[in-house]
Amino acid sequence: MMQLAGVSVSFGAAQALREVSLGVARGERLGIVGESGSGKSMLGLAMMGMVPEAARVTGAIALDGTALSGASERVWRRLRARKVAMIFQEPMAALNPLQRLGEAVMEPLQVHLGLGRAAARRCVLELFDEVGIPDPEARLRQYPHEISGGQRQRVLIALALTCDPALLIADEPTTALDAHVALRIIELLVRLAEKRQMALVFISHDLAAVARATERIAVMYGGEIVELGPTAGVLEDPRHPYTRGLLGARPGIGGTAPGRGPDGRRQRLPTIPGSVPPLSQLPQGCRFSGRCPVEIAPCATIRPEPRRLPAGRSAACHLLEPAG
Repeated sequence: MMQLAGVSVSFGAAQALREVSLGVARGERLGIVGESGSGKSMLGLAMMGMVPEAARVTGAIALDGTALSGASERVWRRLRARKVAMIFQEPMAALNPLQRLGEAVMEPLQVHLGLGRAAARRCVLELFDEVGIPDPEARLRQYPHEISGGQRQRVLIALALTCDPALLIADEPTTALDAHVALRIIELLVRLAEKRQMALVFISHDLAAVARATERIAVMYGGEIVELGPTAGVLEDPRHPYTRGLLGARPGIGGTAPGRGPDGRRQRLPTIPGSVPPLSQLPQGCRFSGRCPVEIAPCATIRPEPRRLPAGRSAACHLLEPAG
């Protein structure tokens, strides 16, 4: 489906992605997790050919065997919507507040597939019904501010599905939604991926959401993938110190029950010390150096290569022994 090999994205001295290698197969559901500033959204933009013009991109990107490294915007435009589509963050900001919902979703059908207005309208009604939008006829005439956040997210999903893409990238699709609505959006995305045999890349800082939505997970820090493997295996037995830190700080997933210790008494959840440094000030070696609780001398200056681990897993840490 899509393969990235050694992909880096730089803005002068600031490196947003550093030599990321990753593949996603047709029908697979892959999660991308990490703190804000870890490179998750930039990775999604690289997979869409939408990195900012000021960026320098190196490495190889291929879609269904077709090399896209250095491809022109014209080439990418032919692929977007038809082959690869994205659900962007913040549904209120992603939808044009001056455009009716029906017009917004009809547009790619008319531009990319050449459908007439009547045919495009029928397709939009079917899509609205498929993603669970009630009373599709009435929604066609409404503006984004007239519907709830959950319904706006469903409209964005319908918009991304207009041309039946083989790969759907969902960037923080449950942000700002309450827990019940977020769960329904996750269930919808999983159901659509299975029904359409569509690859799904689910980008989120919410480990609980990723646990429900994905089969495989990539943990990112400082623009690099530090751990990769089956979702259940990584969440149950994290091997990289950063992954362990993320899970330990999250109630109910690798950590204690919310607000309670093993003895039932209230306690603070552990945190990862410090914060992600600016892109131009990342350590030369392991990007997690300076925050890692088990750091050794080589970490600050020598970049750890990903170690292959059992069960199709890998992690980039000097303290790990590769699978024999």
